[in-house]
Order: sequence, then structure tokens, then C-alpha cells
Amino acid sequence: MAFYDLPPEERAVLASQIQSDIATELRSRKFNRLYELFADADTYIRKNAYLAIGKLYIADKDLLPGIVSILDKLLEDDNFLVRQTTVNAAGEIGKTNFAVVEHFFDKGLFDAHHSVRNAVIGSIKKMGEKNPQPVLEWAKKYLHHADKEIRREICHGIELRGRTHPQDILPLLKELQFDKTARVRNTLVHVIGQISYKRNCLTTVVAELNTWENSELVVDALTEIIDVHDRYKNFASLTQQDAENYIRKHAR
Repeated sequence: MAFYDLPPEERAVLASQIQSDIATELRSRKFNRLYELFADADTYIRKNAYLAIGKLYIADKDLLPGIVSILDKLLEDDNFLVRQTTVNAAGEIGKTNFAVVEHFFDKGLFDAHHSVRNAVIGSIKKMGEKNPQPVLEWAKKYLHHADKEIRREICHGIELRGRTHPQDILPLLKELQFDKTARVRNTLVHVIGQISYKRNCLTTVVAELNTWENSELVVDALTEIIDVHDRYKNFASLTQQDAENYIRKHAR
């Protein structure tokens, strides 16, 4: 039976049992159950497993060497679900201690399977929101990587931090303004739109775009910003018309 086929109270019991099982194995250094959980076909079983890793790390820092050791082994597994869950587990740790798990993202970013690479993006998002400084420093290393998909994934991954703190990621986005690859450029325009519609963000984004040299890219980004204020009108701090008026008045 899948995790969400269970009633809420049984889901809570199962989640608690998963965490207990993983804790027992981490202390005994036997990892049969952990592997089963990381390889489970049910997304939500795997999610509870990697969330449990993060909770156990927060509760007992002495478990960290054992956690990292087993995650290092699991990242080499042939099963992409295991590698995906491993990256997500590293992301839970990286929300407070990025240095100890940085190497998981250096490797996962180049994994052969898209699910693992997507887990890297998701982890960058959640880590960047909670622990931005080291995560954004890491992201800078890949902004001009020869592989266009790496550049695109990094651009996408830093988006979440930018939704509340656009000033933190705009300098990184600026480095991509002359990227000639359509997928990277489209992602860049998309991200600029996504970091513009919450309270006090539009002024920061427009002021930064006024310093950019690629005027064609800026026009596309401003158009996207206006459009986003309509698509996300139930969440935007300004109406589409107010956003357009501000841009007309303040954009260079």
C-alpha cells in the first residue's frame, strides 16, 4: 500500500517508524532497511527516509560521520532512485552544514539520470533558502560551465532564494545575460520573472536590470515580469497594471 493510501494517523506512525529504523541502523552501522527505503518505488516513502536523515542529524550531530559515510556509498549505487534519495538526504544536511555535503552536489550535478540531477536542483533550492551564502558560492563555480544544461540547472536552482531575497542572486544571474543558448536564456528570463512579484522585490529587480548591458535580454525580462504579475495575480504584491506603470517609470 502506498504512503498516501494510508489514513493520516497511520502515515504519522509509519513516518515515525521509518525514522526509528534509520536511527537504529545508523548506530549499528547496518544499512539493509535504509537501502530498502532509499530504493522504494513510492516517492513519499523515499521522502520520509531522506527527511528522517535530516532530522536525525539535527538531533544528534555525532551521527554525521556515519551518515556521510553511508551516503557516499549509496551515491555510487546502480539504482537511480537510491542516488536521487541520497542527494535529497544530503540536501537536508546542507540546509545547516553545506561544507560536509558539498561533494554530493558536485557529483550529482553530472549524474547520468535526470532524476538525480533534478534532486540536485531541488536541494539547491531548499539549501539556498535556508543557508544561502555557501550554496550561492558553490553555484558560482558552474555559471560558465561548458555544458549548457549545467548552466541552466544552476540558474533554476538558485531561484527560490531569489523569490524573497532577489539581491542575493541577481549578481549571479547577471553573469548569464549574454548566454547564447536558448534553454539557458529562457530559464534566465523565467527566473527573473519569478523573483519579481513578491513584496518589495520589483524595485530591487528593476534597479539591477538597469545596470545590465544586454538590452534585448532586459526587454524580454521586463515583459516576463509584467506577464508574471498577471499569471500570479493572486500572490503578487502589485497588480499587473501597477507593475507595468512602475517599469515604464523606472526601467532604463
